[in-house]
Amino acid sequence: MSKPITVEILKGFLEAFNKHNLDSIMDYFAKDCVFYMPRGTSARGDRYVGKTEVRAGLAKRFEGIPDVHYGDDRHWVCGDFGISEWTLTGTSVSGKKIEVRGVDLLEFAKGKITRKDSFWKIIE
Repeated sequence: MSKPITVEILKGFLEAFNKHNLDSIMDYFAKDCVFYMPRGTSARGDRYVGKTEVRAGLAKRFEGIPDVHYGDDRHWVCGDFGISEWTLTGTSVSGKKIEVRGVDLLEFAKGKITRKDSFWKIIE
């Protein structure tokens, strides 16, 4: 039996992102996880499958926005689903300042994330 998903788990997951700690972040994911980025070559965004691909995709995020930070966050849990809302701020490697409001839809099984689907509101 796995422990129930809580708001504290979602907050801990976001804090691991703010520390840019890939090992800690990956501890939250199941072996057979799927991660959909907010951008990519398809309408759903780039898709990474399995811990190795997910880790590589997240490493790209930290490389592309070295000072990325998630703040002004709120979290909700409904059974094995979690929702985290946040404001991402940072500066891209090209020097562009970024501030977007976003949300993660998180699906859990046995206490681990099996699917993370990220969405951003982008100001044009």
